[in-house]
Amino acid sequence: MVELTAGYDVALITFYVFVVFFIGLVVYLQRESRREGFPLENDAGEKNAPSFIFTPGPKTFHMPHGRGTVEAPNQKVDSVAAAGNIKGEHMGFEGTPWRPTSENPMLDGIGPGAWTERADVPDPLHDGRPKIVPMRADETVTIAEGDVDPRGLRVVGCDSIVAGRVKDVWVDRMEHMARFLEIETEVGEAPRSVLVPMNFCVVKTPRDREKVFYVHAITGEQFAMVPGTKKDDEITLLEEEKIMAYYGAGLLYATPARQEAYL
Repeated sequence: MVELTAGYDVALITFYVFVVFFIGLVVYLQRESRREGFPLENDAGEKNAPSFIFTPGPKTFHMPHGRGTVEAPNQKVDSVAAAGNIKGEHMGFEGTPWRPTSENPMLDGIGPGAWTERADVPDPLHDGRPKIVPMRADETVTIAEGDVDPRGLRVVGCDSIVAGRVKDVWVDRMEHMARFLEIETEVGEAPRSVLVPMNFCVVKTPRDREKVFYVHAITGEQFAMVPGTKKDDEITLLEEEKIMAYYGAGLLYATPARQEAYL
């Protein structure tokens, strides 16, 4: 063992260097993890005081495909989550869960229907093209041989009311999988095209032997109010959030009985 002095040797100094490095690594990772979502904010809109040690300085991120720059941390606030903008009321006193109050609670952004303000641009591929598109927009994508082609099949809600028929399939060109079914609705005031996430769909064969896509999350009539997309062949990250939130909210708010206890 090499001794530098009577009380220190190389092994001891190496250990001290490792301890200092490890503490610095923990502090660095904690700082970097707080670039978004901090400082924390309570229901009254009051923010926690920033930490002298764990609050990082601003860093500029250059976004791909010419989408500018983003600085984090910043003082941007999710306006939807601001206490004054929540479309609901407390279930009792301050601090209790929120209860939606509008005619269609699935659009209020509360509970399982909560969503965040993501960028209102499509999720891009490596070359900048939209990642999720309908099959009509990309002829290279086809349904696997032997698999069920959803196009033309009926879609029913949890009350077995037919909401419409599948018009097209929206696919993820990067993951090579179906993400949404596009439905031409037969409910509501006028027909419109709406999207249904594939993870809310189950293929069933009723008594008439014609396969249907069963959506447990919402009723047939509620398909008429699904949030739409600005373009017929593109979906933005923000639109994905709102559509998923609508069906998620339906698991609790689609019918009054779902908000009650089982017993």
